[in-house]
Amino acid sequence: MKTLWPVLLICLAVAPSSLVSRRSSLVSAVDRDPNDPNDLWWKKWDVIAKDPNDPNELLRTKWDALARVLQNKDLDQKTKEKIIDKIVSPIFDFPLMARLVLYRHWPKLTGPQREKFTSLFTERLKASYREKITLYKDEKLLFKPAVHKDKTTIQIPTELISEGKKVAIVYKLRRLEKRWLIYDVEIQGVSILLTYLSQFDDILQNGTVEDLLARLAEPPTP
Repeated sequence: MKTLWPVLLICLAVAPSSLVSRRSSLVSAVDRDPNDPNDLWWKKWDVIAKDPNDPNELLRTKWDALARVLQNKDLDQKTKEKIIDKIVSPIFDFPLMARLVLYRHWPKLTGPQREKFTSLFTERLKASYREKITLYKDEKLLFKPAVHKDKTTIQIPTELISEGKKVAIVYKLRRLEKRWLIYDVEIQGVSILLTYLSQFDDILQNGTVEDLLARLAEPPTP
C-alpha cells in the first residue's frame, strides 16, 4: 500500500525558522517524565495557539512545536516520536478520514468492522509518520492566505521549500465543535484521501472487508 503519505509527513515536521521558539534551549530531556500517570509530561513541548479558532494560527503553532522537538539533540528518537504523536494527533480528524477513504463501501461495514478499520487506518498513518521523522532537514513551510469553502470547511495553501525546490501543499480542514481538524491534504494536486480510496477500492472490488482489515494489520511496506 504505497502512498503519498510519507511526503506529507515531511510537511508535518516543518516550521518556518522564524517561528521556532527560543524556549527550546531551556527545555531539556531531563525535565521529561514519560512515567507521569497523568500523561502530561509532553505538554511542555507543545505550543498553544493564541486563537484556536484561527486555523492558520493553529497550523503555525503546531509546526513551531514540531520543529522544537525535532531540532532538540537531547531527545532520543523514541521520545521524539512519542511527543510528536501527542502534538499532531489531536489536529487530525481520523474518524472522518476513515469514513471518506471507504466512501461507498462504508455502509457495508458492521459496527465492529468500522471500529476496527478506523483503528487500523489511524495506526497506519501514525506508523508512517513515525518512520519519516528522521527525514526532517530544517525545511521551511510558507503559509498562504486561507480559502474558505463554506462555514465549516477551509483550505490552507502552503509551499514546502526543500533544497531549493518548491512543493505545493494544501491542507483541508473542517470545523467540528469549535475546533478545526485536518481531514485531507493535497500534494502537488494529489489528494491523500483519494489515493487511499483508490487503493482500498481495488482491494474491496476483488475481496472482502476482512481482506482489507487483514492487509491493514500487516506491517507497512517501506
